[in-house]
Amino acid sequence: MKRRSILRAGLALMAAGAVRSPIAAQPPLRIGLTPVFLDDQAGFLVRWRVYLETQLGRPVEFVQRGSYREISELLRQGKAEFAWVCGYPYVRNRSFMRLLAVPVFRGRPLYHSYLIVPSVDVATQSILDLRGRVFAFSDPDSNSGYLYPNYRLITLQEQPQSFFAKSFFTWAHRKVVDAVAARVAEGGAVDGYVWETLARFDPDLTARTRVVARSPAFGFPPFVARSSLSEAEISRFRHVLTTMSEDRDGQQLLAELNLDGFTPGDYRLFASIEHMAKVVGAYDNGSVA
Repeated sequence: MKRRSILRAGLALMAAGAVRSPIAAQPPLRIGLTPVFLDDQAGFLVRWRVYLETQLGRPVEFVQRGSYREISELLRQGKAEFAWVCGYPYVRNRSFMRLLAVPVFRGRPLYHSYLIVPSVDVATQSILDLRGRVFAFSDPDSNSGYLYPNYRLITLQEQPQSFFAKSFFTWAHRKVVDAVAARVAEGGAVDGYVWETLARFDPDLTARTRVVARSPAFGFPPFVARSSLSEAEISRFRHVLTTMSEDRDGQQLLAELNLDGFTPGDYRLFASIEHMAKVVGAYDNGSVA
C-alpha cells in the first residue's frame, strides 16, 4: 500500500510537471517597469506575473529600472518585449515602440499633471508663485513630471532653466509627493493619477500636500511593444490587457492599481504631448524666443 501511494504521488508530480513544461520551456516575455507606488510592490508584481503567465501561456518577467530612459533602452536593445512607459518617451521613440494598450482611469484613458505644494503653503496659486524656490521633478522623460511644467513656463514667457532657485529629480512620482510633503521641495510636478491613488490608499501623505493646478488632459502613460515583435505576439498581449476587467482575478489586480481597465487607444491621445515636446525641444535648442 505504501509503495502504491508513493507511485501515485510520483505520477501526480510527473503529470503536474508535464502540464507546466510547455510554459516553462518558452522564453519569458520581459516587461519593463519603472518603480511603482504600491506599498506591497513586490507582492503585487508576483500576483500580476502569475496572472499574465496563466493568460498568455508562457513565462513573464518584470524588468524594473529606475528611469524611463533605461526602460526605453531595454526595448531599443531587444532586452524587453513590452514596457509601461510615459507618453513623452513613447512619442519620442516611435521608431522602435508600438502602442499596445492605454490604461483607463475614472472612465477615460486620460490623466493630468498636478502642481503640488506643501499643505501649509496657502499662498501659492500658480507656478509663477514658485519663482526662485525649490522644485521637485519626477523624471526628465516624464510628461506630467517634467515636460508639461517646462512647457507651461515657456508659454508664460519664463526661462525654465533659471526660474527655480534649485530643482532636482526624484525618479518616481511618489517621491515627488514625499519630497513636497516633507517640505524638502517647495513645489513639485506629479502624475495626477499617482496623487489621486495615493490619496485613496495613503491619505495621510497627500494630506500634507495641496494641489495648486491641474493641467489639460493627456493620454494616459501607455503600454508599448517593441516594434520588431510579430503582430500575433502584440495582439495576444493586447487582448490579455484589454480583457483584464472581465474576470475576477483581473478585476482585483486593476483595483490594486486603481484602474478601470485597458483600452487599445490610438496615437491621437498623445498628439498634445508631441506638440509640447517640439516646443520644449525647440526652446532648448535656442530657436524659441
